[in-house]
Amino acid sequence: MCGRAKLPEDVSELKLDLKIDWDEIGEYRPRWNAAPTSKLPVVVSQNGKRTLTLMHWGLVPSWANDRKIGHSTFNARAESIETRPAFRGAWRANRRCLVIADGYYEWRDADKQPFAVALSNRGPMTFAGLWDRWRAPDGNALTSFTVITTRANARLAHLHGRMPVLLAADRWAAWLGEIAVRKNELKNMLEPYPGEAMSFWPVDRRVGNVGNDSPDLFASLVTPL
Repeated sequence: MCGRAKLPEDVSELKLDLKIDWDEIGEYRPRWNAAPTSKLPVVVSQNGKRTLTLMHWGLVPSWANDRKIGHSTFNARAESIETRPAFRGAWRANRRCLVIADGYYEWRDADKQPFAVALSNRGPMTFAGLWDRWRAPDGNALTSFTVITTRANARLAHLHGRMPVLLAADRWAAWLGEIAVRKNELKNMLEPYPGEAMSFWPVDRRVGNVGNDSPDLFASLVTPL
């Protein structure tokens, strides 16, 4: 699963790679311990235009009675996105997105030691996500998302059985709906990212407290593996 994320100190480097219009990202600030219910940078593509915006982490489907459902929908299992009620509407409506981070945290099953996980080159990560828009009884709208997870690759499996789906650049256009692909092709993208392209290291247990949010939380206690 993925329940904590590190957000890049600087998202400007993504402008050329993702070809994004990010006029709506004015509220952005780096985070070292972003948790569900936080706002994270998310890329969507509508009418051929990519936009980087901030969305609420924890998908609230359009039919929900209230937003509390978002506390349990911050991750969506790749195996059940077509059938689970919270996610199937967004999946069928092609509300797919890329969630931007440059690291995340996982707690080792054996002893609950937290680890930071990143790409070996420490570059930005683009997680596969789904988004939806919900309107509260008072008329206010909430745009929210979930991070799709899959089985962990062999390198990370001893930490946890699941990992977020990371999409390489050659899959962005298809995932964002800019080119026509079949649903089964999209499902095939929801696979573990190559372990050799990733690294991880133990971090301070203070990351377990969502009130802590500082650069030292992402620092390694030992040499990264």
